[in-house]
Amino acid sequence: MSPSPLGLFRARFGGAADGVWFAPGRANLMGEHTDYNEGFVLPFALGQGIAAAAARRDGRRLVLCSARAPGPVVSVDLDELEPGRVDGWAAYPAGVAWSLARAGYEVPGACLAFDSDVPAGAGLSSSAALECVTALALTSLAGLTVERRELTAIARRAENEFVGVPSGIMDQSASLLSSHGHALLLDCRSLETAQVPFDPVAAGARLLLINTRARHELTAGEYGRRRAECERAARLLGVPSLRYLTDVADTDRLTDPVLRRRARHVVADDQRVLSVVALLRSASGDAFGGIGRLLTRAHASLRDDFEVSWPEADVAVDAAVAAGALGARMIGGGFGGSVLALARAEAAEPARAAVAGAFARRSWTAPEFLDATPSDSARRVG
Repeated sequence: MSPSPLGLFRARFGGAADGVWFAPGRANLMGEHTDYNEGFVLPFALGQGIAAAAARRDGRRLVLCSARAPGPVVSVDLDELEPGRVDGWAAYPAGVAWSLARAGYEVPGACLAFDSDVPAGAGLSSSAALECVTALALTSLAGLTVERRELTAIARRAENEFVGVPSGIMDQSASLLSSHGHALLLDCRSLETAQVPFDPVAAGARLLLINTRARHELTAGEYGRRRAECERAARLLGVPSLRYLTDVADTDRLTDPVLRRRARHVVADDQRVLSVVALLRSASGDAFGGIGRLLTRAHASLRDDFEVSWPEADVAVDAAVAAGALGARMIGGGFGGSVLALARAEAAEPARAAVAGAFARRSWTAPEFLDATPSDSARRVG
C-alpha cells in the first residue's frame, strides 16, 4: 500500500489509530454512462487508492483531515448532518456517516486521517474510494458487519443525496466488490455481478492509464444534462430506461438528433461491454486485439455521440493508437480526466512516448502515466 496516513493521524490527533483501511480507485474497461441507464459496466479496481487511519473518540463528532487538503481539521456534529451542511472534500466522508445513520446504523464519534495515491479529478473515482474507505472504517470502529452490497448502496446514497452528484453505482461497486486479476461485470438493473478473468500482463499486454491533467468536475451541469437527456430519450421511446433497447436501430425512432446520438451511444456501449466479456471468456489468441478495437470505437462514440470527450483525451487516444497501441478511450464521466490505453508489452513504451510528445508539441501540461493492474477491493490493511 503506497498511501500511509498514520503519520498524519499522529500529528493531527495524537496517539495511535485503531486501524488502517484502504479502498481502491477504479478504471472502467468498458461501459461509460451506461450505469445510470441501468445498463452493463465492466470496471476493475486499481492498485492505487485512498487509505484512512481511524480511531473512535468520545462524543458525537466526526473529525477529519487529509494529506491532500492542507489546512485545519474538519469537525462535524453527527447529530446535525444534513445535505448542504459540509462543503468540499469532507462532504464525502460526512455524507457516508449521514447515509449510514439513515440506513439505521449507529455511527460512533471518530477521528479519520486520509492519504491517497490516486489522482483527484482524473476520472479514476477518487471520490468513491473516499466514500468506501470511510464506510469500512466507521463500520469497523462500530463493530458492525454490513454486507458489501449494502455498503455500495450506502456510499452511493452519500454521493447522490448528500454531496449532490447524480452518479450511478459503478464506482462504489468496483471499489468494494472487485477481485485481483478480474474485471467486475455489473448489471446496473439487477445489480448482479460476475468476476471476469482479466490479466493483461499474463497475456503479454499492458494497460496504461494516461492522466491528461485536464480536471473534471462532475457537479458541473454537463454530467447532469447527459443523464436528463438519456431519461428523456427513454420516455420518448416508451421504455423505463435505455437498457431495455437491444438494437441500436431502435434509437432511429428519435426525431431529436441530440437525443438520438445520446441513446445510440448508450445502447452501443452496452453491447460493447458484453462483447468484451465474451472475448475475455473465449481465451482467444486475438482477444486483446478485439478488445483494443472496441476501446477505440467506444472513444469515438463518447466523442461524437455523447460529446463528453475533451481535446487532450482525443490527442492521447490518436497518438497511442498511431504508435501501436491496440486501442484506447477516455474513461470516467468526461470533460477531463484520464485515457485508458491497451497495448502489447513491446508497444507500451512507444505509446507512452508518443502521447508525451503530442502533448509537448501543443505546449500542454505533461500527462501523468500510471500502470493499471486489476486489483483487490477495499480492505483493512493495518
